[in-house]
Amino acid sequence: METELWTYPDAVGRLDLTGFEVEAKDGSIGKVDEATFDAGESYVVVDTGTWILGKKVLLPAGLIERVDRDEEKIFVDRTKEEIKQAPEFGKDTYREEDYRSDVGDYYLRQPTSAEE
Repeated sequence: METELWTYPDAVGRLDLTGFEVEAKDGSIGKVDEATFDAGESYVVVDTGTWILGKKVLLPAGLIERVDRDEEKIFVDRTKEEIKQAPEFGKDTYREEDYRSDVGDYYLRQPTSAEE
């Protein structure tokens, strides 16, 4: 399960998601600022704009449920509040394994819509 959290669903493939809008289960949270494609360690960094005062959040690739290529929008399987409560994004530490481990542990504790 841990590796799946950091792996894009097949529907994404190798599509560059940078600039795509991001929709949580209950509304928009911002735009993709950065997307990685490292095997078993992929994620997107979302610039939240005014939603949480210009902060960024890191979302493991496995949280993406689907992609609307025409609208350039990704949909994630978490609520805005769940995303807001995740470990705080650190611009100098977000690429470090310890930070990603904390983020992964946080999201693994949250039930997905399939588990509710």
